[in-house]
Amino acid sequence: MDFFNEPDDILSAFQPYYQTAELADVSNPDLIFDLSDKLRASGIFLWQEVEQFCNAFYVKSKSNAAIANICKPAVERWQKRYKSAIEAFKQAKEMFERTKRTNDPVLIANAENSFKECKQEKDALEIFKKDLGTFVRFYEFMSQIVDYNDKDLEKLCLYARNLRPMLREVVEEDDDINLNDVVLSHYRLSVIRQQDLKLKEDSADYKLVPGEGLGSAKAKDKKEEFLSQIIERLNELFITDQLTENDMVNYAYTVRDKLSENIQVMQQIANNSPEQAMLGDFAKAIDDAILDSSAAHQNQMMQLLSDPIKAKGFSKLIYDLLTLAV
Repeated sequence: MDFFNEPDDILSAFQPYYQTAELADVSNPDLIFDLSDKLRASGIFLWQEVEQFCNAFYVKSKSNAAIANICKPAVERWQKRYKSAIEAFKQAKEMFERTKRTNDPVLIANAENSFKECKQEKDALEIFKKDLGTFVRFYEFMSQIVDYNDKDLEKLCLYARNLRPMLREVVEEDDDINLNDVVLSHYRLSVIRQQDLKLKEDSADYKLVPGEGLGSAKAKDKKEEFLSQIIERLNELFITDQLTENDMVNYAYTVRDKLSENIQVMQQIANNSPEQAMLGDFAKAIDDAILDSSAAHQNQMMQLLSDPIKAKGFSKLIYDLLTLAV
């Protein structure tokens, strides 16, 4: 069952592995040691804390709270460094923005380098959290195939599995993104079409790529990631067989912009929790925004269809916008 992809895309994705699926090469089991060294070199945790955690974990009389307390020093080190990195990142970002107004290439270059360094420090701490999860997944998979016979790897896997959920990233105040309070309240399934896909024998030799590049994660662009999540949520809300992603995103932004004109609602959003703000004037305001945006689009559409001069001018405007995007 596939809710999004085109039938031809699904068929082409499954066809290579219809008869057999083989690895192009053997996964390198030694990658786990490289990632272990990277985690230990971070300075977030001490090995004696890992030993202490594992010893306590297998004692039945130890409570979960007592076991979790052993991870606290590592959590505090990470949080302290992360908070410092966030503050340095904000200051460097503000300085970079101010320096750009001076038009001095030397000052701008220095400020940009400082900004990049601060961002790298912040990203490194976020990637450390990701690496903990990567280590656990790779070790638990490979240890079923390879006899590592290494107690330190086993101990680090146990410690990392419990430490990772305790490291909580914060959202920068000046970021446009805040998904802390986003929850999926409902979803709808609609049968759009059904189609039989027939896999055929293929003589081509397809190989799966083995696991590699452990611990080589890079920081994601948060705005791109946020847009991807918005599209996923819109796909859950709408029947999309006659709508493109741009149709849905542009409509959501249109309603958002229309709603932002309501000063009273914006004040309620700024001064209340999401739950409280949505109990105020928000519900009526968003209905009005949906209706007003539709009326505004209808008004513009009628003007363009009834006036060739306006239509020609609008066409030129759209052309200019498209050329700016290229």
